[in-house]
Amino acid sequence: MNSQTLIRSAMLGALALAAVAPAHAADEMEKCYGVSKAGKNDCAGSTHGCAGQSKMDDSADDWKMVAKGTCEKMGGKMAAPAKK
Repeated sequence: MNSQTLIRSAMLGALALAAVAPAHAADEMEKCYGVSKAGKNDCAGSTHGCAGQSKMDDSADDWKMVAKGTCEKMGGKMAAPAKK
């Protein structure tokens, strides 16, 4: 095997691992309501339409992705608050 082939094989292997890693990492995350800090939420809430637009810390309507099994330990909720 020449050095060019070895380098190409190594690069293709690294690219394949990079493509698989994010999908696996997403499986280890969960939505957690009520734990995001102002401007650090991951998605829209009831008072705004985009990530990063929350105006207050720990808003019950805003969620953030956290490691599985840590939400309730952080004082958050796994489900969105009931609509009024």
